Amino acid sequence: MYNILVCDDDKAILDSIEIYLKAEGYNVVRAENGEEAIEAVKGKDIHCAVMDIMMPGLDGLGATLKLRENHNFPIILLSAKSEDSDKITGLTFGADDYVTKPFNPLELVARIKSQIRRFVNLGSIDKKENAIVNGGLVLDTAARELTVDGEPVHLTAREYGIVELLMKNLGRVLSTQQIYEAVWNEPSFSTEKTVTVHIRRIREKIEINPKEPKYLKVVWGIGYKIEKI
Repeated sequence: MYNILVCDDDKAILDSIEIYLKAEGYNVVRAENGEEAIEAVKGKDIHCAVMDIMMPGLDGLGATLKLRENHNFPIILLSAKSEDSDKITGLTFGADDYVTKPFNPLELVARIKSQIRRFVNLGSIDKKENAIVNGGLVLDTAARELTVDGEPVHLTAREYGIVELLMKNLGRVLSTQQIYEAVWNEPSFSTEKTVTVHIRRIREKIEINPKEPKYLKVVWGIGYKIEKI
């Protein structure tokens, strides 16, 4: 059983998150401010923390800094602010993910599961040979296998070809024509729809929320890329 620290000064939010996590078989350690969170983890084996930013006393950012002095478990920050600068600040302070309020509890649970899989499997990921590692994506080019946060993903031959091409060109935008010619190994003639359909299927397999992808991004009017994490 994994232990999840949930820290929020809103009792209703605490109760709601706890209900969903317990339904998934997790044990919940509760705290209502940063000081309580620091005390709550002492002597406990914590596998993930969900931390609200705006709290009285020691806020979520301060608590994250304190926790990072002695712990490396994943931390997901919650905030009503959605600006990129706030997300960057949270990640800079040591957080692993950032969720904007109001949020879908099921998506939060999915993100917690994702972070736990990464945390638990991190050692084996680092030791894998012939692998391209980008955040939670690990592409084993020898076995032609892709895992996301430690979970294997079934890809068709074309889907694998696209993923391998984009993983080998992390952060670089490739046009649909470039993708088609490299993966299908033939000249492209009005092939944008073919590539787009495959991209959509890949997103459904590797993204927590395909409508707001973390990895596989579109650059409108240019093409696609896998964001370098």
